[in-house]
Amino acid sequence: MPNPQTVQGQLNKVLTQVIVPSNAALNLNASYMAKAQAVVTFEDDFVDQIPSATGIVNSPAPFVMGNLTMNLLRSQSIAALWLAQIQTNAIMGLVQCYSDSTVYPAITIINASVKTLDPGPYDGTDPTVKIMLRGTFYVNATMWD
Repeated sequence: MPNPQTVQGQLNKVLTQVIVPSNAALNLNASYMAKAQAVVTFEDDFVDQIPSATGIVNSPAPFVMGNLTMNLLRSQSIAALWLAQIQTNAIMGLVQCYSDSTVYPAITIINASVKTLDPGPYDGTDPTVKIMLRGTFYVNATMWD
C-alpha cells in the first residue's frame, strides 16, 4: 500500500484557553499559564461493563467526573485573583477549556468547583500554581433517546 500522506495537522502553543463565563476576570489564556498550561482528565468509566454468566452487559453512564488542572503563573496577578475567588467562593459553575488545536472541540465541565490548589515551592525556581477544578462531564447523550 502506498503512503497515504495524510496531513497530521498542527498544534498551537498559544491557543489554550480556560473560560469561566460567570466570572470573566478568571479567564485564562496561554500568557497566564506555565508550560503545562491546562490538563483535562476524566474519572470513572464512560460505560460500566457488568459481567454475566457468558459475557458482559454494557451500562452507559450519563456523566463522569471531569478534572481540569490549570497551571497558572504565580508571578502574575491572575493567580492571586484565583486565590481570592477560592477564599470567597470555590464554586465556579460552568467552565470551558479550549485545547491547543483548532480542530479539537472545547471540553465543558458543568457545576465545577475548585478541588485543590497547590501554590508550589517558594524558592524562585518554579512559578507554577496548580489549581484543579472538578465537575460533571456529560457522556452517552443517545441514552436519553
